[in-house]
Amino acid sequence: MARGSMAGGRSEIAIGVIGARELVDRIITVAGRLAEPPRLVGAAYSTEAEGYERLADIESKIDVALFAGPLPYDLARERGDLPVPATYVPVSWAALYSTLLRGTLQQKCDAARVSVDSISAGDLEEAYAEIGVPLDGVRVAEYRHPKSAREFYAFHEELYRSGATSAALTTMPSVERRLLEAGVPALRMVPTAATLRIALNTAMLLGTGSRFEESQIAIGVVELAPAAKTDPGSYGQQELNLALQRELLQVARTMGATVLPRGDDSYLIIATVGALDQVTAGFRVAPFLDHVGRSLGVPVDVGFGVGRTARDAEANARTAVERARAAPTAAAALVGVDGSVLSLPPRLHQRADDPATDPEPSRGEDLLVRLVRSLDTRTGEALVVDAERVAELLDVTARTARRTLRTLVDEGLAWPVPPARAAGAGRPRQLYRLVTTKLPREA
Repeated sequence: MARGSMAGGRSEIAIGVIGARELVDRIITVAGRLAEPPRLVGAAYSTEAEGYERLADIESKIDVALFAGPLPYDLARERGDLPVPATYVPVSWAALYSTLLRGTLQQKCDAARVSVDSISAGDLEEAYAEIGVPLDGVRVAEYRHPKSAREFYAFHEELYRSGATSAALTTMPSVERRLLEAGVPALRMVPTAATLRIALNTAMLLGTGSRFEESQIAIGVVELAPAAKTDPGSYGQQELNLALQRELLQVARTMGATVLPRGDDSYLIIATVGALDQVTAGFRVAPFLDHVGRSLGVPVDVGFGVGRTARDAEANARTAVERARAAPTAAAALVGVDGSVLSLPPRLHQRADDPATDPEPSRGEDLLVRLVRSLDTRTGEALVVDAERVAELLDVTARTARRTLRTLVDEGLAWPVPPARAAGAGRPRQLYRLVTTKLPREA
């Protein structure tokens, strides 16, 4: 079955729902009523600042994240790059109607004297114009960035204490909680079912697009550099070509890729964009270039191409390898669907336009030595680990273990192993093969 298709009326795309428990449950309820309900993974937090941690807890199980609002989404982005595509439930005037009606029926507020946060002044004016209530006694604080949300409590509390308003209308669970504890009447504006359906649909589109992009074909061309070519018929040249093929097969196994010969000293590597993204640390580095070149002792030219068809991808790869060959320093090249060119240095800490230099001993090597020694003491355990295993071996948190694995990948000391297709729900664990060839023998 193709990825992103429907199975038994349920989408294969997994959406992580990150928000306060009440809203997470509401989103799950709304999703269950859809004709083709998506697969959801809930992750509730106590405060909006915990969104990044909750995403990290479920990232291996989801394709896309749906945050409960713009604040937790922005706070998570401030913490670092999000591991999956993400969106959030928008704040709109639609939630204002039901909140005002609820407050009026329960006699908790005077609709003409309230303070409102998060929505825009334009949306507020439009909503009040439709219900025929004057805006003279209504105050609004728009959400523009995370810092503005920190001022919401003081905004509502000051207006109520001064007698200017009868109640506060907020979208923030944490603000509502503090206001109620301080004795300020507060009502939380909860997104309508229609708004949640729109947000879920947006998340589905993001997840589907991400999966489609990851499954697109990527083709690499690897050739011996002109300086390494001698007589094509000589024994030494044939031996060198075979050695190159062996090295590429080793690299291909870590990517789940296929290697095909094209001529005497040229090879194609056929993979997916998702696999290429993993092995290049997000299209930032070409560790295979350094690995193959050092193993053979001769330079190689490497270019990757992405295209809408295999023919386009190979044509872009041919262009990329020519760009790599013409570069003043050792670097791989990648040509995208739109013809854009990326230069990928052999190592992450070396810019593509810097002269190649031998790296100083790194923290990654120390971490790798510790991991290998721990594994060796366990009856020859295989050099394949995941974040949970690293956390156990090094006695660190799961978050530190993930950072450790990223460090090892960045330095070419670990290779992400393309996951096998999972039979159950969610994504399989991400495994990494530790690369020990660069370690001192005594390690």
